[in-house]
Amino acid sequence: MQRNALVLLLILSLSLLTAGCGGGQQAGSSGGEYQKIKLVMTVNGTNIATDAKIAAKFAEMVKEETKGNVVIDVFPNDQLAGGNATKGIEMIADGAVDLALYASSTMSVLDEHLLVGTIPWAFDNYQEARQVIDTTGGDYYAKLLKAQGITYLGSAHNGFRQITNSKHAVKTPDDVKGLKIRVPGGEVYINFFKCFDADPVAMSWSEAFTAIQQGTIDGQENGFSVTNSAKVDEIQKYMTVWNYTYENYLFVANSQIFNNLDPKTQEMIRRNAKEACEWGRDMLEEDEKEIKNKFVNEGIEVTELDEEQLKPFQEKVQPLVEVLKKKYGPEACEAFQIR
Repeated sequence: MQRNALVLLLILSLSLLTAGCGGGQQAGSSGGEYQKIKLVMTVNGTNIATDAKIAAKFAEMVKEETKGNVVIDVFPNDQLAGGNATKGIEMIADGAVDLALYASSTMSVLDEHLLVGTIPWAFDNYQEARQVIDTTGGDYYAKLLKAQGITYLGSAHNGFRQITNSKHAVKTPDDVKGLKIRVPGGEVYINFFKCFDADPVAMSWSEAFTAIQQGTIDGQENGFSVTNSAKVDEIQKYMTVWNYTYENYLFVANSQIFNNLDPKTQEMIRRNAKEACEWGRDMLEEDEKEIKNKFVNEGIEVTELDEEQLKPFQEKVQPLVEVLKKKYGPEACEAFQIR
């Protein structure tokens, strides 16, 4: 009897130890329970910006699938980094936060090769961008980010970037000359506007609205969604639709934290991150049509450049495109199908 009691006690102890090592994961008829864990996710945009909406959707999906065992706390506006996106990226790299969704241009502080997809007029449309990034482009992002201790989980549209300003409509390259335009930093954006003798000003997005109001800068370049969510349409008179560069959000995790999760939780996060990104892509493409109509109804002069009107702009920046292709190298250009 005493021997049997000791055996039962040993089995019970081993069972408890195994449950602890597995993060509480157990098989069951409902598909299995997930470890109880809370993860912190940071994004740069406001509550109504695309990145924040995607993060909120992701958190909702994770909560539903795990029955509340895995909780994602989302912090918009780079709240945890005092509004500083660069600091926010340092936090994801250092493991101070677990998950993040940042624009590739912002992430380029880690590795400038992350800017390859933003080479001017690299993509003709959203479908092309999706196809390239979901295959060879995404693999290239993953390779670069892995070297920084970051795990790539997916990509969502930030959108094709347009230009708004308070001075006049932009219809020709000469119309860009002299404009002080806020850019997110990174040589692609800065040198692009220098091609037109404009004055690009690298500035945190959280400071741009006030700078436009005060006349410190004349305008900014962003997609419809960001322009709308930041209420830039309330303080700018002119917008030109020229799709001059495509930008995306990179959905990432700190690798050490992610790798310490149990395999089931890792798979669940990967799957839901990808699905949330797809949801966000669809949403942005649909929203752009409505936002453009909203801007027009508000009295903003929206100029859409056709293929012929774009040619002078594209010719002006072609030397820059060649420089960037050479700088980022054959591997990057092949990954993004840039010829």
